[in-house]
Amino acid sequence: MRLSLSAAGLSLLGLAVDSYWDIRAGLSPAYIIVPSTADKVSKAVQIIGTCQAKFSVHDGGHMNYPGANNIDACVLIGLSNLNAIDVKNGSVDVGPGNNWYDVYSALEPYGSVCIGGCMKTIGVPGLSLIGGFHYFNNKYGYAMDNVISYDIVLGNGTLITVTRDAYSDLFWALKGGANNYGIVTRFELRTFDVPKVSTTIQVFNETCIADFLSDVCEAAKLDDEDPIAAASVLGVQAGISMPPSQFTNFTQIRAIETINNITTMKPCDTLDSPKQTMRTWKDAIDKIADVQGLYPTFVTNVISATSIRVAKTNGVGNLWGLEEEPLIIWQFSTGWDLAQDDIRMEAWSRQLAEHLHSINKKLGLASEFIYMADTGEWQDPFAGLPEKNVDLMREIRSAHDPAGVFFILSYGGFKLGL
Repeated sequence: MRLSLSAAGLSLLGLAVDSYWDIRAGLSPAYIIVPSTADKVSKAVQIIGTCQAKFSVHDGGHMNYPGANNIDACVLIGLSNLNAIDVKNGSVDVGPGNNWYDVYSALEPYGSVCIGGCMKTIGVPGLSLIGGFHYFNNKYGYAMDNVISYDIVLGNGTLITVTRDAYSDLFWALKGGANNYGIVTRFELRTFDVPKVSTTIQVFNETCIADFLSDVCEAAKLDDEDPIAAASVLGVQAGISMPPSQFTNFTQIRAIETINNITTMKPCDTLDSPKQTMRTWKDAIDKIADVQGLYPTFVTNVISATSIRVAKTNGVGNLWGLEEEPLIIWQFSTGWDLAQDDIRMEAWSRQLAEHLHSINKKLGLASEFIYMADTGEWQDPFAGLPEKNVDLMREIRSAHDPAGVFFILSYGGFKLGL
């Protein structure tokens, strides 16, 4: 397959290749395609399938699994040119080349928000296709629960629109199915009227860790009939209450620093998670203290019963199939400077994660559910889903991609097994 690039195309080349959250994902594709329309994506997939060329797809570049959004010596499809945003009444059409800051900026003049990412650099497709944590999950569900329709290019190059009524099986599978089914070229996202939000950022010293984690547990157990949309790490809720009323427990802890604000949703995604810790994690950090550029964090994300209930009552559901019970997802987000430490750090992360999970299992507190966005390369995010859901996902994949283009030729990321 031959590919020619104009001078204008070359400027897009860097955006398609270099915008990666993790330096390990900076691979070297042999060919780069940056289509400007959905039809050109369709044509590219047709050619790739005919040539049996290995390929990967890049949008936001946030997943740090090497090969998930880049590839060595093969074909890379960059979606940066598909960046249209069309605000409608009650929804917004979003191209996959956008990040969430683009979307929130477009919605701000209308006093509207959608359920998307909390960090501005995260791309729309990756987050929307794997679940999607947002500040308002406990009221509106996850990003995947608020996608009204998808335009998607299938393995044979066909471009279709998927809704709850058209290709309903695929509509369900895309709500958590990641990159197993095709390339989404347009998302229609439900919007909500939230012109102002109240925010709080609080920083605590080490003596407050126990109180903080206790309040995280209480936040996970919230099950109001009409919940106030809010998140548990960085406080954001709809309205102009200051400080946000949903975070009374946290504001009562003596903080080193507290910042409360009334704003719109647009600037909220520029916030960064405060560093939290726990005793076992801290002890483990001491064992790798000699690693150059070590930057460790321990983060807790809350899954409330109300956030799960949305999928239980909307007539569609999602792949997670979680029961309506409180969960707390904990994750490591650890950085370091030198490639020579990669194997050591990956081994450390795996050993510590498995050790902490074993403790929780003995206490009867563990869940096998793993959120794909925070999954380690050695983990299987599908193993914690209901077995019947995974079986159905495979059937849907076989029905819509019988040649296995998005399984055999596009093998990066978290793929369903045979």
